[in-house]
Amino acid sequence: MSLSEKCNISWAPYISILNLSAWGFVIVMASFLFLYAGYWLDQLFGTSPAFMVGLFLLAAFISIWRLYHDAWQRRDLY
Repeated sequence: MSLSEKCNISWAPYISILNLSAWGFVIVMASFLFLYAGYWLDQLFGTSPAFMVGLFLLAAFISIWRLYHDAWQRRDLY
């Protein structure tokens, strides 16, 4: 007998919260990674904040787009 059967716990609300927190982690990590890559490219080419801002915005846009796409696919599951 599993813990959920013993305690009569429905895990469905917790799965959606866990999914959102994982997406938050992905958005933050991708933003910082692209921000660092942009900083490194700016140092290499001598451009001030061009690559740093551009890659940061690209990472944020792609991450949020993937979150939206994932939520759109899961809309009928919950």
